[in-house]
Amino acid sequence: MLKIEKELWNKGYKYIACIDEVGRGCLAGDVTACAVVMPEDCIIEGVNDSKKLSAKKREKLFDVIIEKSIAVGIGNVSCEIIDEINIKNATHLAMKFAINNLKNKSGAKITPNILLIDAEKINVNIPQKNIIKGDSLCHGIAAASIIAKVTRDRYIEKYQDIYPEYGFIRNKGYGTKEHRQAIKKYGPTPIHRMSFLKKILSESIQLSLLEETNE
Repeated sequence: MLKIEKELWNKGYKYIACIDEVGRGCLAGDVTACAVVMPEDCIIEGVNDSKKLSAKKREKLFDVIIEKSIAVGIGNVSCEIIDEINIKNATHLAMKFAINNLKNKSGAKITPNILLIDAEKINVNIPQKNIIKGDSLCHGIAAASIIAKVTRDRYIEKYQDIYPEYGFIRNKGYGTKEHRQAIKKYGPTPIHRMSFLKKILSESIQLSLLEETNE
């Protein structure tokens, strides 16, 4: 999985920022992006697309990646902004925030020489390569996907005690059957993406009208 990075290191690129995001398809919560710069020729056993790893494995790898990385940056865009500018633009904005937030362990800002991005192309003044299925093909993007996933999961799990009816500890904001039924029954919370709920809320209204008619 280091083939892509090796080619760039051999061309003299020192700081290669690898970028991925999570939460794009969720009904609730923010979209989170991570940018990570790894040392040359560093490969961490077990690093892969975060979706292919168990939560326990991701948590373990999270600590190793943070420890071995040169720099890490996180970018978050809230549900309100997602509703305002749409999820694609919000995803790109989260990636830009992640790049701007890249810092080393001393807290010094790191400016990457080139970007490797999973599938997306963003409008920044830094050279970039856009890699389809990058989280399965590129070690650095896979590492970024793990950091982004663990970061976002920890964020959304904090809402479990506030809104226990929605099962955030289990669904992480994704549109599971349990989650969709909770929205229909209890309505949306302040962390829900209203632009994602039109069909669900429409079904809920239709159901309520039907129940009133039958009473």
